Amino acid sequence: MKKLTVVIVSYNVRHYLEQCIVSVQRAAQDIDYEIYVVDNASVDDTVSYLHERFGSGINLIESQNNLGFARANNLAIRQSQSEYVLLLNPDTFVAEDALHTVLDFMDHHPKAGGVGVKMHNADGTLAPESRRGLPTPWVSMLKMLGSSRRYYMSHLSWDEPGRIEVMSGAFCMLRREVLDQVGLLDADFFMYGEDIDLSYRIMKGGYENWYVPASIVHYKGESTSKSSYGYVHVFYQAMLIFFRKHYGHLSFLVTLPITLAIYVRAFFALVHTLYWRVKMMLGLDKWYADERYCFVGSPSMLDECRQLAKRKGLEARFVDISQLPSLVEQLQPESYVVYDTDTIPFSQVISHAASLPSSAKMRIGTYSMATKTIITQHDIIK
Repeated sequence: MKKLTVVIVSYNVRHYLEQCIVSVQRAAQDIDYEIYVVDNASVDDTVSYLHERFGSGINLIESQNNLGFARANNLAIRQSQSEYVLLLNPDTFVAEDALHTVLDFMDHHPKAGGVGVKMHNADGTLAPESRRGLPTPWVSMLKMLGSSRRYYMSHLSWDEPGRIEVMSGAFCMLRREVLDQVGLLDADFFMYGEDIDLSYRIMKGGYENWYVPASIVHYKGESTSKSSYGYVHVFYQAMLIFFRKHYGHLSFLVTLPITLAIYVRAFFALVHTLYWRVKMMLGLDKWYADERYCFVGSPSMLDECRQLAKRKGLEARFVDISQLPSLVEQLQPESYVVYDTDTIPFSQVISHAASLPSSAKMRIGTYSMATKTIITQHDIIK
């Protein structure tokens, strides 16, 4: 039996997925591990791309249709054999010490059924969903009314391990014996909500969920994913499934306001989606306008990126890797800092991005000479 199985479910995000796998391979040094990728019928040549790029280094499960997040993860978990299982989103990359830090914590805390980590957004800021409380009727109502301090467990330190209630499915380390006891992901959830449901069942089974300050970056998908009608429907449907499953037995006077609040939030989310679509149709969306890039890396990486920038008409400047420590003092109004991930460790990318002042509004980009591709939260450039 291996120490760790890493399960990544993918759908049309092959370049993000590739970077994610590379970061896992670096972080899994000296760990007896395996990687399972479940491809949910992607149409971007993900399967052939992975065969060519990684060969037998990963276990690839090709689904002929989109199984959703829960079913796809369960498929890989059932085929694998390991002491721990990590559910990892493809639009993430992990610091080199992240897996060792989390596994060491779980080895020394046998009551820890699951562990979440310190997630950074694409601009280096901390993602509040790294630590969440259960969406009980009271907490849900507070969040609907705009008070999310309890839901995001804001009282906890970011730099010390702490007990939490809900782990994020973007990085969810699980003890297999706990999964054997409480069950796998609930397949009623197509996407979203299954992490909350599993976290709740782990606690009901007598185990604990923990936050550990190991770092990852979570791009949170491409920019259009959360502005689609499909996203709104699936996300708020998941909220209803969870609420009805775990709190449907409560008084009608309790459940009715929450149910109505979910529908109201879904309605306003749809209105917001329509608003942005109209702006895009009218050419009023300036999100991508006036983008500037700062490339940081080795001389050979910079030479390649100069050619790429010229070919794509990108406004850019180029900084040698030796100047990385002083880059904060050299800030200019740029949209992306593009890091050379062949020479700069992922952990250093994360820590450096986190040190950038929030006022700079700069976002993480990465470039690898192996793929000759710029990866940002919103775009793939090659």
